[in-house]
Amino acid sequence: MPVQVVAPVASLSHAPAPGYRQLAAFFIPLALQSASQSLTYPLVAMVASHGAGGTLNLAGVAQSNIVMFLVGTIGAGLVSTGMVYGKSRLGYSRFFAVNALLAVAAAVVQALICVPAIGHAVFGTLLGLPHSIEVPARRAFPLTIILNLLFFARNPFEVLLLNHGAAGRVSAATLARIVLTLVLAHFFVVAGLVGPRWAIICQAIPVAVEAAIAWYCSRPFASLFARDDDVPGRRAMIGFNLPLSLGGFFLTTSGMILAAVIARSSRPEHMLPAYYLAVGLANPMAFAAARVQNVVLRFPPRSRADRLTRRFTLGAGSIVSFIPLVFLLPFLSHWYYVSLQQLSPVDLPLVTVTALLLVGYPFTAGLRAHWEGLAALARRTSTILAGNIAFVAALAITAPTCLGLKVSGNMIGPIALIISNLAALGVLVLLQSLPEGSGPVDVIGIEREGG
Repeated sequence: MPVQVVAPVASLSHAPAPGYRQLAAFFIPLALQSASQSLTYPLVAMVASHGAGGTLNLAGVAQSNIVMFLVGTIGAGLVSTGMVYGKSRLGYSRFFAVNALLAVAAAVVQALICVPAIGHAVFGTLLGLPHSIEVPARRAFPLTIILNLLFFARNPFEVLLLNHGAAGRVSAATLARIVLTLVLAHFFVVAGLVGPRWAIICQAIPVAVEAAIAWYCSRPFASLFARDDDVPGRRAMIGFNLPLSLGGFFLTTSGMILAAVIARSSRPEHMLPAYYLAVGLANPMAFAAARVQNVVLRFPPRSRADRLTRRFTLGAGSIVSFIPLVFLLPFLSHWYYVSLQQLSPVDLPLVTVTALLLVGYPFTAGLRAHWEGLAALARRTSTILAGNIAFVAALAITAPTCLGLKVSGNMIGPIALIISNLAALGVLVLLQSLPEGSGPVDVIGIEREGG
């Protein structure tokens, strides 16, 4: 394949140099979007935990979502694919078709898991969930087919907005989602519409509204495209997305691995809810920090010596990492974990310890995302895949080791997540410091891959 310049040095040198304010203006709406998207899950958990099974429903819905996201990783790299290849009319059209194809494939796989024998094999045997958590998980799962389709439907409109720097409109759509989720969650609880299935319904309605708003906001950009030069075919786009999807698959399996290990620790009925409640607040911050990948794609380094986005990553990751600790304040902790989430007061110390250990999780996730952005610019998606494999391998070693050392179940997740992020980061840095193919690869986007 000939050398392709994704972000030429010459053009960058003539463009005004971005500053921290410009990076922050692009990053903050995306961070708020990711954080608010993730914060909808604790709100929906409230609907689940008010059902007859209490916090066991919460753990079941969490497991149902994990399996849904695992299947959905077939399109894990679609937004990045659209940002790289969907800037022309023809490229965007082909990206739209690829997105629809992968959405249908995900729906078919989820439908197969709804078959009772297969569902029990996944939730009961593979995940090792106790019966009290497996039952609500399998009840909720069929409705996640619709939910996952809605997530796929949102992708093309987000790509249009991000490619035109309209990150604020992306976050506006998600803000509407979080507000509607907050209202619906309260309404569902008051109306007695509680339990695993109602939790997924409460989750899906705001996502549909979010996708509709994203479509409406993207309409002004629907006719603004670059020239149709060197547009790859659908097969090439799928090939670009495939390593990202495999990487997303491996990352999502990490949640299943952690669940399976924690479920085998002592007192899993206490450890799993405590872990999910704490990580339910840490995950939004980790997802927010990971949006620095979009910052790197939008503002690529102007030279090898350009460290602007790296310094920005360090600062942004440090800030978001400590936000979940606000919920450990005495009044807030009892209100949120005990009153809203129906956690037993005797388990509150478990959540506190878990939340403190999770401080390093968003920070390391942001660092990993920064180097993944550099690899995506260079179209070295195989490097991203290698980092994700290292993440899962480290987690698959760390979590069982902690279990063997009799580490408390609620502490296994934080320890494994941080070590795994560091392992992935090390692999990403190492591989991007090495030449690929027959020559060196410039970190700002010159591809020299063969094939």
